[in-house]
Amino acid sequence: MLDHDSRLPEAALTAPHSVVALVDATSQVERELVGHWLAEGGIAQEFGTTAPVTQLDLDPGAVTTRLVGRGDDPLVVPVRVLWLPPERDGVRRTTFSDLISLTNPRKPHRIMQRRLLSKSPDRHLILAGQPARLSELRANNPASAGVPEAFGRAIVRAGIVALERAERAVIGDRYKVPRLVVEEILDSPEFLRRLDAIAEESGASSREVYRRAEKGLRELVAAQSRLVSDLFTQAMRPVHASTWNVDTEASGLDRLRTLNRRYPLVFLPSHRSYVDAFVLGDILARSDFPPNHVVGGANLKFWPIGPIARRTGTVFIRRSFGDDEVYKAVVEEYFAYLLAKRFNLEWYFEGGRTRTGKLRPPRYGLLNYLAAALRSKRIDDVMLVPVSITYERLNEIGAIADEQTGGSKQAEGLPWLARYVRNQQHSAGHVYVRFGTPLSARDRLAVHGDPLTAPVLPAVEDTLEREHRAVQRLAFEVAVGINDVTPITVNSLTTLVLLGVHERALTRAELRTAIAPVLGYIEHRGLPHGEIATLRDDHGLAVVLEQLAIAKVVTVYRGGLEAVYAINAGAHLEAAFYRNSSVHWFVNRAILELAILSAVEAPEGDQLRVGWEAAYRLRDLLKFEFFFPERAEFTSQLTAEMLLVDQDWHQRTAAGTVGADVLARLADSGFMMAHRVLRSFFDAQLVVAERLAARDPVLPVDKKMFVDECLQVGRQMLLQQRLHSPESVSSELFGSALKLADNHNLLTPADDPADLAARRSRFADELRAISGRISRAATLDPSNRLEAL
Repeated sequence: MLDHDSRLPEAALTAPHSVVALVDATSQVERELVGHWLAEGGIAQEFGTTAPVTQLDLDPGAVTTRLVGRGDDPLVVPVRVLWLPPERDGVRRTTFSDLISLTNPRKPHRIMQRRLLSKSPDRHLILAGQPARLSELRANNPASAGVPEAFGRAIVRAGIVALERAERAVIGDRYKVPRLVVEEILDSPEFLRRLDAIAEESGASSREVYRRAEKGLRELVAAQSRLVSDLFTQAMRPVHASTWNVDTEASGLDRLRTLNRRYPLVFLPSHRSYVDAFVLGDILARSDFPPNHVVGGANLKFWPIGPIARRTGTVFIRRSFGDDEVYKAVVEEYFAYLLAKRFNLEWYFEGGRTRTGKLRPPRYGLLNYLAAALRSKRIDDVMLVPVSITYERLNEIGAIADEQTGGSKQAEGLPWLARYVRNQQHSAGHVYVRFGTPLSARDRLAVHGDPLTAPVLPAVEDTLEREHRAVQRLAFEVAVGINDVTPITVNSLTTLVLLGVHERALTRAELRTAIAPVLGYIEHRGLPHGEIATLRDDHGLAVVLEQLAIAKVVTVYRGGLEAVYAINAGAHLEAAFYRNSSVHWFVNRAILELAILSAVEAPEGDQLRVGWEAAYRLRDLLKFEFFFPERAEFTSQLTAEMLLVDQDWHQRTAAGTVGADVLARLADSGFMMAHRVLRSFFDAQLVVAERLAARDPVLPVDKKMFVDECLQVGRQMLLQQRLHSPESVSSELFGSALKLADNHNLLTPADDPADLAARRSRFADELRAISGRISRAATLDPSNRLEAL
């Protein structure tokens, strides 16, 4: 009954003079079974003591009345009956067939209990939780030991926790669920003091603040059920199992299981689909991990998913707290409670599904609560687990693409769910689940400057800024950890090539020729990938293209001498979604190409400086789209890219020039990336820049209306062929470009309107120049020169 995982000290088990068995029984059958076990010497066999045993209900009233005030020091042992489902294929797990009997196999009603005793005696056993001396329970609960009722409740909670641990030793860690959470939090003296402080600051009564806290907790706390978890897993598994072949790494799971014995884990996956949580949850359940508490948005709280999901561990959190200090305190306390009890968490730190296929900028709210729990020393450490979930094909990206061009997002509800499940009934290849290197939250926050202590005046503002910056950098590390294990799939590579030939159709032979050097680049760098080697084979490539054609991403013309393939009209955003899942692997190469094109425009002797300045500027312009390292590491990475193109690069640039044949060397590498990887992002930035340059500098910018304007003007520019591809006309890309403009102080009306107008014009001119270099890079790509094919 100790509230941690260490074994009971030997002294606590040394010759007790009496034993109190706290019996957790729900029926007369269970009382009889426990009574018989005690009479047959169960305590003596389990713990080696022959002291007299007193039975007592595991009930706060009975414990307070008959145990709390005792003057001796009995050994307290919680006991219950554990009922088990029937064994099937070596596993005891509830199935839908069990429900035919209209009873829960883990909690059978009393008539079924009698029947099981005679028909299936192997389906029950008596559990004794880890015992503790009464004096030790007092020592573990100093705040409540002086209040009999509170101490009685604390003993009951400790007994239930001990029995839950004993159960997990039998049924497995995947059934680890919390009990009496609301009651324990509301009994916490520290939490009650915080509520009193909120009441004093707000002027509300302590009673009202307590009532709001209790309401918030009952709304927030996931009431997990083993029965519902088993059945829900079985019900939802076909949604993804019939659609994707799940590909994961056993070694990564083994490493995490070892870590989980010492630390709680927080899984932070990429978010591409509504089924992400089901895919990851199924993998963890099959590997006997305890169920994650999954933090979800209130948009998925609709009936029947909401009530069922709460019973499987989903925590529905409000999208916005505003100034509700009580709810903030409730969320922070609940998170700290779960982590202190070593329950695993899971949330999607991008704040929503990606609309472009690549990682979105992270949200910091929940990471701030985690950092607060570390600073308060409620927990020693937490291991953050970056998780990449990558789909070869997704049936929902058509709706995502529609949203990016101004369409409205469909409201989640029962009709939406029915359509969504129906749309998943088509084979969609592999889903790759990869686990990145776990990060110690405490270590990484300390490295990034978080003092992990409460701020002390007068340095409060400085400390809070350091804490905020440390959390941001930690989130950045998680994002990089996800990207580092995200594989390049057959569809991402195929769409990368097809999107780069601008409305041309290619034969399979031409496609293989264009893909081959990129495959060589991937293999040379040792980048993670799926079954991309199949693209070298004509049959393998044909299968990939046919699947993309079925998904209406690729169009096929078969009326000529041989089939030719191109991106389907109107499917550029869908194709870009697949490409962008792995586009981060090629960003540095694309920046290198544009930097070299800038360098060759400069006078000899100044080219190297100009090239590096261009690279750093491109990095700055793309900082809201991709996760770049610090400048020194970025420089090292870009140098490594150049050495892949020219091994003698250092010798050639000793005089400050990049060499007359550097462009030929880029072309000779077999591919160019700038137009494939960066064009859509810079085209979107150009639309935003031109609309700002045309705007009266004294007028404020309404961001939503401005993005709508960019969507309309972007379509016009596309029709005029001033933009290369429809993938540039995206509300997500315009939103990121607007953040960039804001970061460069180009939005807010200034004291000097003429200066703001001039800076906006220079920004647009700069982006036009970059667009010109991207077009030049495209002309160097062999796949855009018919004679090279």
